[in-house]
Amino acid sequence: MSETSIADAKIRLTRLIQQAESGEPVHLTRRGKPVVVLVSEADFARIPQAQGHLSFWDQIEEMRADSGFEPVDLTPQEVRSWRDRSDGRDFQWPIPKSPLSRPSTG
Repeated sequence: MSETSIADAKIRLTRLIQQAESGEPVHLTRRGKPVVVLVSEADFARIPQAQGHLSFWDQIEEMRADSGFEPVDLTPQEVRSWRDRSDGRDFQWPIPKSPLSRPSTG
């Protein structure tokens, strides 16, 4: 893995691209700090983020396939117990005063 400044990369771009194509990533730096990595298309395609977003179900399957995944074993009764079964509170929406009504005089 090589490292070069952005200014130097402008001069040697063709060589750096060939280097990346051969499988060696090239780190480009700005003021000595890495900011970009130049990689081949094949290497980029192997990065999960480059393959696009997984569907919800694909993410679930990926999570379940993980060796550290431990499913939660809950009974339907346990899940139902989480819900508050009370009637709640009484509520009525206030009726707004009509902008067309005039105060009565009398």
